[in-house]
Amino acid sequence: MFATAARRTLTGLVPPKIATPGAVSSGTTSARTQAVIDFYSKLPKGPLPASERAGGLRGKFFEGANASGKPLLAAIFTLFTVGYVIDYQMHLKHHKNAHH
Repeated sequence: MFATAARRTLTGLVPPKIATPGAVSSGTTSARTQAVIDFYSKLPKGPLPASERAGGLRGKFFEGANASGKPLLAAIFTLFTVGYVIDYQMHLKHHKNAHH
């Protein structure tokens, strides 16, 4: 029973078979060929509309005409700076009690 329920729910996601011998030999007016034509005619055509494109940092820096590596360089610089500050503070705590 589970296999048939899963099959029923996935039938809309799996495209119909195109090159089956029955579909090819029956001509272009068969119901199966018409189902294939209907399926592919419902697929979106052309580029993705501007309203559905990625926004935020991804859309601003990593896609389109303004694509660059600035966020990656900023992340590396930030991690380096935070690491340096933590290391410096730990070194100051070391010198607080005794000198080397």
